[in-house]
Amino acid sequence: MTKMIKVQNLTKIYRTPIKSGNPLRDFFARQYKQSIALDNISFKIGENELVGLIGPNGAGKTTTMKILSGILYPTGGDIKVLGYTPSDKKPEFLRQIAFVMGQKNQLVWELPATDAFELTRTVYGIDKKHFRQTVDNLCELLNCSSFINQPVKTLSLGQRMRVELINSLIHRPKILFLDEPTIGLDIFAQTTIINFIKEYQERYQSTIILTSHYMQDVQRLAKRVIIINHGRIIFDGQLTRLISKYSQEKTVNIILNHLLPEKFHLPDDIKCQYDFPTLKLNVRKEDIASILAYLLKEIEFNDVTIEDEPIEEVIKKIFTSSQNKESRPK
Repeated sequence: MTKMIKVQNLTKIYRTPIKSGNPLRDFFARQYKQSIALDNISFKIGENELVGLIGPNGAGKTTTMKILSGILYPTGGDIKVLGYTPSDKKPEFLRQIAFVMGQKNQLVWELPATDAFELTRTVYGIDKKHFRQTVDNLCELLNCSSFINQPVKTLSLGQRMRVELINSLIHRPKILFLDEPTIGLDIFAQTTIINFIKEYQERYQSTIILTSHYMQDVQRLAKRVIIINHGRIIFDGQLTRLISKYSQEKTVNIILNHLLPEKFHLPDDIKCQYDFPTLKLNVRKEDIASILAYLLKEIEFNDVTIEDEPIEEVIKKIFTSSQNKESRPK
């Protein structure tokens, strides 16, 4: 697989001036406080991969994507994207990438989106035939033909996000950076955007890096995730492996025929939520078989389903484990 992105020992340190209260000292001998945003991280991303980059606020996700797209300069490390050094900002490189940030408006507020599309066509030198074909295809995928001629200021947040995506993808970038593309959207708009990202990648074979605080978005789109915390990568691998490694529980949902009998008793370490006719149990994976055998023997029910632990809970465990390791005395 061709490696579209290669990152080796990437470091980013921010320097913040410290005010001493003495203007002359601050001017001639200013002191700085250093903050490490990225701490020697390395990873590779291949052609047509869709990778979820996840972590808490301030973990370094957006900083990473801004460095990969050439917006920020790294403090150290070797970074190659499509064979280019992003910070060089060569036109040949910039023509092959796109960066979309949720709730960051790039369109002219007073003009319709179609005017912005035409400006983008001119900037990238796209011939009209390919431009029209691309816009039509993207409008079809996003179901937005009915409002692209309206002034941007009249559109809802979900509609604006859709036309922002079209404007960013007119030049058919090989690499797409998506930073919180569904933030602030309602469930219907979120679903539209997520379905679009999935279909777009399948149709155009783009490499995509996605950040999102909505773990369901990541779970629906990304087979591989990179988890970053305090500027360090704490997991890089298949999402299924992450769940298998860190998820120790499953949720058993039962629809009862009758009220629970008085003799019904579960081990104390099993979390139980009971609101007839629903019984919900959190059970360790190794105990599933014995618990199911007990339920079949002791109660009557209409339906039973077994679900994996929510991805949000799995991620919390990883962060907790990482923080505990960092806080241990050395």
